[in-house]
Amino acid sequence: MSRFTTLFSRLHNEGAFVPFLMLGDPSPEDSLAIVRTLVAAGADALELGVPFSDPVADGPTIQASHVRALAGGVGLADALALIRTIREEFPRLPLGILVYGNVPFSRGLDTFYQEFAEAGADAILLPDIPVREGAPFIAAAERAGVDPVFIAPAGASEKVLESVAACSKGYIYAVSRDGVTGTEKQSETTGLKEAVGHVARFGGAPILLGFGISRPEHVRAAIQAGAAGAITGSAITRIVERHCVPDLSRTPRPEHPGHSEHDLPAFRVGDMEALRAELGEYVREMKKATL
Repeated sequence: MSRFTTLFSRLHNEGAFVPFLMLGDPSPEDSLAIVRTLVAAGADALELGVPFSDPVADGPTIQASHVRALAGGVGLADALALIRTIREEFPRLPLGILVYGNVPFSRGLDTFYQEFAEAGADAILLPDIPVREGAPFIAAAERAGVDPVFIAPAGASEKVLESVAACSKGYIYAVSRDGVTGTEKQSETTGLKEAVGHVARFGGAPILLGFGISRPEHVRAAIQAGAAGAITGSAITRIVERHCVPDLSRTPRPEHPGHSEHDLPAFRVGDMEALRAELGEYVREMKKATL
Protein backbone atom coordinates (compact mmCIF):
# COMPACT_ATOMS: atom_id res chain seq x y z
CA MET A 1 0.00 0.00 0.00
CA SER A 2 1.07 3.58 -0.58
CA ARG A 3 1.91 5.76 2.41
CA PHE A 4 -1.29 7.78 1.90
CA THR A 5 -3.40 4.61 1.81
CA THR A 6 -1.72 3.41 5.00
CA LEU A 7 -2.29 6.79 6.65
CA PHE A 8 -6.01 6.93 5.91
CA SER A 9 -6.43 3.33 7.03
CA ARG A 10 -4.70 4.12 10.31
CA LEU A 11 -6.74 7.30 10.87
CA HIS A 12 -10.14 5.76 10.24
CA ASN A 13 -11.53 7.29 13.47
CA GLU A 14 -10.04 10.74 12.95
CA GLY A 15 -9.08 13.10 10.16
CA ALA A 16 -5.68 13.96 8.75
CA PHE A 17 -4.11 17.36 9.20
CA VAL A 18 -1.73 18.16 6.33
CA PRO A 19 0.35 21.36 6.43
CA PHE A 20 1.73 22.85 3.23
CA LEU A 21 5.28 24.19 3.17
CA MET A 22 7.32 25.72 0.36
CA LEU A 23 10.61 23.88 -0.02
CA GLY A 24 13.54 26.24 0.57
CA ASP A 25 11.49 28.98 2.23
CA PRO A 26 13.24 30.99 3.46
CA SER A 27 16.33 28.76 3.09
CA PRO A 28 16.89 25.02 2.70
CA GLU A 29 18.22 24.70 6.25
CA ASP A 30 15.33 26.65 7.74
CA SER A 31 12.71 24.72 5.79
CA LEU A 32 14.10 21.45 7.14
CA ALA A 33 13.83 22.79 10.67
CA ILE A 34 10.25 23.84 9.94
CA VAL A 35 9.40 20.36 8.61
CA ARG A 36 10.71 18.80 11.82
CA THR A 37 8.57 21.21 13.83
CA LEU A 38 5.42 20.42 11.85
CA VAL A 39 5.90 16.67 12.21
CA ALA A 40 6.71 16.87 15.92
CA ALA A 41 3.55 18.93 16.49
CA GLY A 42 1.32 16.27 14.91
CA ALA A 43 1.21 16.72 11.14
CA ASP A 44 -0.08 13.48 9.59
CA ALA A 45 1.41 14.15 6.15
CA LEU A 46 3.02 17.05 4.32
CA GLU A 47 2.31 18.87 1.08
CA LEU A 48 5.57 20.36 -0.18
CA GLY A 49 5.74 23.09 -2.80
CA VAL A 50 8.47 23.41 -5.42
CA PRO A 51 9.43 27.06 -6.01
CA PHE A 52 8.26 28.42 -9.35
CA SER A 53 8.40 31.84 -10.98
CA ASP A 54 4.74 32.10 -12.06
CA PRO A 55 2.52 30.35 -9.46
CA VAL A 56 -0.85 31.25 -11.00
CA ALA A 57 -2.98 29.10 -8.66
CA ASP A 58 -1.58 30.71 -5.52
CA GLY A 59 -2.61 33.81 -3.64
CA PRO A 60 -0.20 36.52 -2.43
CA THR A 61 0.97 34.73 0.72
CA ILE A 62 2.20 31.57 -1.02
CA GLN A 63 3.39 33.56 -4.04
CA ALA A 64 5.69 35.39 -1.62
CA SER A 65 7.07 32.06 -0.39
CA HIS A 66 7.96 31.13 -3.98
CA VAL A 67 9.75 34.48 -4.28
CA ARG A 68 11.72 34.04 -1.04
CA ALA A 69 12.90 30.58 -2.03
CA LEU A 70 13.84 31.67 -5.54
CA ALA A 71 15.58 34.79 -4.25
CA GLY A 72 17.87 32.49 -2.28
CA GLY A 73 18.63 30.47 -5.41
CA VAL A 74 16.57 27.40 -4.53
CA GLY A 75 15.87 25.43 -7.70
CA LEU A 76 14.65 22.01 -8.68
CA ALA A 77 17.84 20.21 -7.66
CA ASP A 78 17.65 21.80 -4.22
CA ALA A 79 13.98 20.83 -3.86
CA LEU A 80 14.76 17.22 -4.76
CA ALA A 81 17.63 17.17 -2.26
CA LEU A 82 15.30 18.44 0.47
CA ILE A 83 12.71 15.77 -0.35
CA ARG A 84 15.42 13.09 -0.14
CA THR A 85 16.49 14.37 3.27
CA ILE A 86 12.91 14.52 4.56
CA ARG A 87 12.22 11.01 3.28
CA GLU A 88 15.35 9.64 4.96
CA GLU A 89 14.42 11.28 8.25
CA PHE A 90 10.70 10.38 8.11
CA PRO A 91 10.47 7.10 6.16
CA ARG A 92 6.75 6.54 6.85
CA LEU A 93 5.51 10.12 6.43
CA PRO A 94 3.31 10.62 3.33
CA LEU A 95 4.70 13.37 1.09
CA GLY A 96 2.59 15.09 -1.52
CA ILE A 97 4.35 17.47 -3.89
CA LEU A 98 2.79 20.54 -5.49
CA VAL A 99 4.66 21.67 -8.60
CA TYR A 100 3.62 23.64 -11.66
CA GLY A 101 3.25 22.00 -15.06
CA ASN A 102 6.16 23.77 -16.78
CA VAL A 103 8.57 21.74 -14.66
CA PRO A 104 7.57 18.29 -15.99
CA PHE A 105 7.31 19.76 -19.49
CA SER A 106 10.87 21.08 -19.31
CA ARG A 107 12.32 17.95 -17.70
CA GLY A 108 10.41 15.44 -19.79
CA LEU A 109 7.56 13.61 -18.11
CA ASP A 110 9.26 10.30 -17.45
CA THR A 111 12.44 11.95 -16.17
CA PHE A 112 10.45 14.30 -13.94
CA TYR A 113 8.33 11.63 -12.27
CA GLN A 114 11.25 9.24 -11.88
CA GLU A 115 13.35 11.95 -10.20
CA PHE A 116 10.61 12.67 -7.67
CA ALA A 117 9.91 8.99 -7.08
CA GLU A 118 13.57 8.32 -6.37
CA ALA A 119 13.68 11.32 -4.01
CA GLY A 120 10.81 9.87 -1.98
CA ALA A 121 7.65 11.63 -3.18
CA ASP A 122 4.40 9.70 -2.81
CA ALA A 123 2.05 11.91 -4.81
CA ILE A 124 2.28 14.86 -7.20
CA LEU A 125 -0.32 17.56 -7.82
CA LEU A 126 0.09 19.89 -10.81
CA PRO A 127 -2.29 22.75 -9.96
CA ASP A 128 -2.31 24.24 -13.45
CA ILE A 129 -2.97 20.95 -15.27
CA PRO A 130 -6.70 20.10 -15.36
CA VAL A 131 -7.76 16.50 -15.38
CA ARG A 132 -8.94 16.74 -19.00
CA GLU A 133 -5.28 17.27 -20.00
CA GLY A 134 -3.89 14.79 -17.51
CA ALA A 135 -3.52 11.55 -19.50
CA PRO A 136 0.22 11.81 -20.31
CA PHE A 137 1.02 12.93 -16.76
CA ILE A 138 -1.00 10.07 -15.27
CA ALA A 139 0.76 7.53 -17.46
CA ALA A 140 4.22 8.86 -16.54
CA ALA A 141 3.33 9.00 -12.85
CA GLU A 142 2.11 5.44 -12.84
CA ARG A 143 5.24 4.23 -14.62
CA ALA A 144 7.31 5.84 -11.86
CA GLY A 145 5.10 4.57 -9.03
CA VAL A 146 3.88 8.06 -8.03
CA ASP A 147 0.24 8.85 -7.23
CA PRO A 148 -1.22 11.50 -9.57
CA VAL A 149 -3.50 13.94 -7.74
CA PHE A 150 -6.01 16.32 -9.30
CA ILE A 151 -8.04 19.23 -7.97
CA ALA A 152 -11.80 18.89 -7.68
CA PRO A 153 -12.84 22.52 -8.24
CA ALA A 154 -15.73 24.12 -6.41
CA GLY A 155 -18.81 24.02 -8.63
CA ALA A 156 -17.25 21.68 -11.19
CA SER A 157 -19.44 19.70 -13.58
CA GLU A 158 -20.29 16.07 -12.90
CA LYS A 159 -18.07 15.05 -15.82
CA VAL A 160 -15.07 16.81 -14.31
CA LEU A 161 -15.67 15.42 -10.82
CA GLU A 162 -16.10 11.91 -12.16
CA SER A 163 -12.78 12.23 -14.03
CA VAL A 164 -11.01 13.63 -10.95
CA ALA A 165 -12.29 10.74 -8.85
CA ALA A 166 -11.24 8.18 -11.46
CA CYS A 167 -7.78 9.63 -12.08
CA SER A 168 -6.59 10.73 -8.63
CA LYS A 169 -4.67 8.25 -6.53
CA GLY A 170 -3.56 8.69 -2.93
CA TYR A 171 -6.05 11.49 -2.32
CA ILE A 172 -8.31 13.96 -4.08
CA TYR A 173 -7.67 17.65 -3.47
CA ALA A 174 -11.12 19.25 -3.12
CA VAL A 175 -11.27 23.02 -2.86
CA SER A 176 -13.68 24.53 -0.36
CA ARG A 177 -14.26 27.69 -2.39
CA ASP A 178 -13.48 29.40 -5.69
CA GLY A 179 -10.33 31.43 -6.30
CA VAL A 180 -6.66 31.01 -5.47
CA THR A 181 -5.00 29.80 -2.29
CA GLY A 182 -4.98 32.11 0.69
CA THR A 183 -6.47 33.10 4.00
CA GLU A 184 -7.57 36.42 2.52
CA LYS A 185 -10.73 34.55 1.52
CA GLN A 186 -11.39 31.95 4.19
CA SER A 187 -13.30 28.72 3.85
CA GLU A 188 -17.00 28.88 4.61
CA THR A 189 -18.01 26.23 7.14
CA THR A 190 -21.52 26.15 5.68
CA GLY A 191 -21.99 24.16 2.49
CA LEU A 192 -18.93 21.96 3.03
CA LYS A 193 -21.00 18.80 3.31
CA GLU A 194 -22.49 19.44 -0.09
CA ALA A 195 -19.08 20.28 -1.55
CA VAL A 196 -17.52 17.05 -0.22
CA GLY A 197 -20.59 15.03 -1.17
CA HIS A 198 -20.46 16.20 -4.78
CA VAL A 199 -16.98 14.69 -5.08
CA ALA A 200 -17.48 11.64 -2.84
CA ARG A 201 -20.45 10.29 -4.77
CA PHE A 202 -18.11 9.27 -7.58
CA GLY A 203 -15.95 7.18 -5.24
CA GLY A 204 -12.21 7.28 -5.64
CA ALA A 205 -9.45 8.21 -3.21
CA PRO A 206 -10.04 9.93 0.15
CA ILE A 207 -10.78 13.64 -0.03
CA LEU A 208 -8.56 16.32 1.49
CA LEU A 209 -10.16 19.74 1.66
CA GLY A 210 -8.07 22.83 1.00
CA PHE A 211 -8.13 26.59 0.21
CA GLY A 212 -8.85 28.98 3.06
CA ILE A 213 -8.48 26.36 5.82
CA SER A 214 -6.87 28.46 8.54
CA ARG A 215 -8.68 27.89 11.86
CA PRO A 216 -9.55 24.80 13.92
CA GLU A 217 -13.25 25.27 13.19
CA HIS A 218 -12.49 25.01 9.47
CA VAL A 219 -10.73 21.68 10.04
CA ARG A 220 -13.53 20.43 12.28
CA ALA A 221 -16.16 21.39 9.71
CA ALA A 222 -14.21 19.66 6.93
CA ILE A 223 -14.06 16.39 8.88
CA GLN A 224 -17.72 16.63 9.87
CA ALA A 225 -18.57 17.20 6.21
CA GLY A 226 -17.02 13.84 5.33
CA ALA A 227 -13.53 14.84 4.20
CA ALA A 228 -10.66 12.56 5.21
CA GLY A 229 -8.62 15.57 6.25
CA ALA A 230 -7.69 19.18 5.63
CA ILE A 231 -4.73 20.96 4.05
CA THR A 232 -3.51 24.27 5.45
CA GLY A 233 -1.03 26.32 3.45
CA SER A 234 -1.31 30.08 3.62
CA ALA A 235 -1.79 30.22 7.40
CA ILE A 236 1.38 28.14 7.90
CA THR A 237 3.25 30.23 5.36
CA ARG A 238 2.12 33.47 7.00
CA ILE A 239 3.63 32.33 10.31
CA VAL A 240 6.92 31.55 8.54
CA GLU A 241 6.84 34.91 6.78
CA ARG A 242 6.49 36.81 10.04
CA HIS A 243 9.79 35.36 11.23
CA CYS A 244 11.76 36.00 8.02
CA VAL A 245 14.48 38.62 7.82
CA PRO A 246 16.87 39.52 4.99
CA ASP A 247 20.11 37.54 5.02
CA LEU A 248 22.70 39.75 3.35
CA SER A 249 25.42 37.18 4.04
CA ARG A 250 23.93 34.75 1.52
CA THR A 251 24.67 35.14 -2.16
CA PRO A 252 21.68 34.16 -4.30
CA ARG A 253 22.26 31.55 -7.01
CA PRO A 254 19.52 32.45 -9.50
CA GLU A 255 18.60 29.63 -11.88
CA HIS A 256 16.44 31.98 -13.93
CA PRO A 257 18.31 35.29 -14.39
CA GLY A 258 16.09 38.19 -15.31
CA HIS A 259 13.20 37.47 -12.98
CA SER A 260 12.54 40.36 -10.63
CA GLU A 261 12.60 38.17 -7.52
CA HIS A 262 16.35 37.74 -7.91
CA ASP A 263 16.84 41.44 -7.25
CA LEU A 264 15.72 40.71 -3.69
CA PRO A 265 18.05 39.61 -0.91
CA ALA A 266 18.03 36.07 0.37
CA PHE A 267 16.10 35.47 3.58
CA ARG A 268 16.50 33.50 6.79
CA VAL A 269 14.49 32.87 9.95
CA GLY A 270 15.39 35.53 12.48
CA ASP A 271 14.47 33.58 15.62
CA MET A 272 14.00 29.88 14.96
CA GLU A 273 12.98 29.06 18.54
CA ALA A 274 10.19 31.64 18.38
CA LEU A 275 9.04 30.28 15.01
CA ARG A 276 9.07 26.70 16.30
CA ALA A 277 7.00 27.70 19.31
CA GLU A 278 4.38 29.52 17.25
CA LEU A 279 4.17 26.85 14.56
CA GLY A 280 4.05 24.03 17.08
CA GLU A 281 1.17 25.58 18.99
CA TYR A 282 -0.75 26.29 15.79
CA VAL A 283 -0.34 22.78 14.37
CA ARG A 284 -1.28 21.13 17.65
CA GLU A 285 -4.52 23.12 17.78
CA MET A 286 -5.35 22.31 14.15
CA LYS A 287 -4.62 18.62 14.70
CA LYS A 288 -6.89 18.53 17.78
CA ALA A 289 -9.74 19.61 15.53
CA THR A 290 -9.44 16.36 13.52
CA LEU A 291 -10.18 14.15 16.56
